[in-house]
Amino acid sequence: MKRLLLPALLLLIGACAPQQTTPEDLKPTLPRVEGPVSFYPHSIGIYWIYLPQGDPPDYPKYRLSVLGPGQWNKQVTTKERFSGRGQERIYFRRYSDAGVELLGFKEQITLTKVSFDPPLLEYPPAELLRPGYRWGGHSNTRSVFLLPSGTMKQASLSIDYSYEVKGKSQVQVPAGVFEAYVIELTVSDSKGNRTVQEIWFVPHVGEVRTREGLLLVEKSF
Repeated sequence: MKRLLLPALLLLIGACAPQQTTPEDLKPTLPRVEGPVSFYPHSIGIYWIYLPQGDPPDYPKYRLSVLGPGQWNKQVTTKERFSGRGQERIYFRRYSDAGVELLGFKEQITLTKVSFDPPLLEYPPAELLRPGYRWGGHSNTRSVFLLPSGTMKQASLSIDYSYEVKGKSQVQVPAGVFEAYVIELTVSDSKGNRTVQEIWFVPHVGEVRTREGLLLVEKSF
């Protein structure tokens, strides 16, 4: 999704360009995970399968899976793996009464580590999520990546971000029809870049449309 010298804003929003199929795309579908899931699903072993909006159904897909407990700068997190089309990224999120926070992620292919200080609040407490609700904040991003020469390089950028629940609507994706919260995400950085994206979130299901324009095809629960 990202390349070495792109600004941290693009590292956050992750524009998904089609790439070569990887062995991950060829793995058989895992067994379904039984049992209830939380409002913001993050049970170990669950996964989601996505396809970019507009792509034919037989195109290679992306997979987001919950790996389990992890650590980010000595803080306890939940590790999630995003992979497909030559990409592999490990996210480190914290799920708590405060909502869902993204502390950072690692690009496994480009050996890039991106951290957010303070963490990004991706979702508020469940009881606050309703049409008209807004949240956001400011964060400093720090990227550390390995150059082809073998040396490490660092880059930093400040971002401001805001979410707004524009409403609740019936949406249709390859996985079916859902009643989803339609959320608008606006991100601006210290270099003057600004982007606006739309997310469709369904409680106890997850994102049926991601900020990158990926639509849900299948889930394991």
